[in-house]
Amino acid sequence: MPNSWKDSNSLKIAKNVFAIEAKAINNLSTLLSEDFEKSISKVLNSKGRLVVSGMGKSGHIGVKISATLASTGTPSFFMHPAEAIHGDLGMLTSDDILLAISNSGESEEIVKIIPLVKQRGITLIGMAGKKNSTLAQASDYFLNISVEEEACPLQLAPTASTTASLAMGDAFAMAIMQERNFKPENFAMYHPGGSLGRKLLTKVKDIMRSDNLPIVNLDDDFQKVIYSMTQGKLGLCLVMDESKITGIITDGDLRRALERTDKLRFDLLAKEIMTINPKSIQSNKMASEAEKYMLEHKINELLVLDDSSLLGIIQLYDIGGLS
Repeated sequence: MPNSWKDSNSLKIAKNVFAIEAKAINNLSTLLSEDFEKSISKVLNSKGRLVVSGMGKSGHIGVKISATLASTGTPSFFMHPAEAIHGDLGMLTSDDILLAISNSGESEEIVKIIPLVKQRGITLIGMAGKKNSTLAQASDYFLNISVEEEACPLQLAPTASTTASLAMGDAFAMAIMQERNFKPENFAMYHPGGSLGRKLLTKVKDIMRSDNLPIVNLDDDFQKVIYSMTQGKLGLCLVMDESKITGIITDGDLRRALERTDKLRFDLLAKEIMTINPKSIQSNKMASEAEKYMLEHKINELLVLDDSSLLGIIQLYDIGGLS
């Protein structure tokens, strides 16, 4: 056992693990070669899928890499190498690309499928820690994930090597995502159940308030305004001139009106309190766009108008409720 691990408490051990794994990740940039860029280009121009395979801990990392690829615009799935030699190789087509992960580059199950993959003309991207290994030598493109040492005090459990594999996989997926010009809206399409997906896929019309809107007329008095706001439970009311929206009154408008006038509050009329030309948005716009607009203008509500017709109100906390 290395001396640095003797008589160490748990805190020192944790710090040592972090240092070793951080060093392993930082060293990856020195191991990058043209094969990284060439493999990215190959994936971008492929008509098939990027299939990931690995045994043991490399397999667990492979599952995560495949999931990241699939969620960022690259069709991908994980193929277990042990199952592959018992029929699952049929999952692969000649248009697919295989990303095989093995720290040693000599994992028995991976080595067994290499000749079968090559025979079918399937492009092989190898991710291994030894550049002279069977996997590295057989690969069309080689991604070097070599580490100087594991973070395990016994140098047995895959630790730094799996961290390096994961980091290389993330770099690979992010490079492809960037080249595809993958946007938040695209990400949301693959994550409809998440908070981001709900926010980016939800339209203003889906969450606007349209029933029993609090509305007053231009010449309604202070008491009518307060009553309307209280009944509406939105902290605001809309001011109409016949059938046309002319303004909005919020709690802030009430306070400002009382501060700037010597009139008795009950003598104030809606037209003297309201903010004219309130901000608005169309009903088919995305909720995320409405949120951005409100934050930029430091307001909490927008009128929802289509062709100048009032459809409803959307408030900032309505969108926040999607998270």
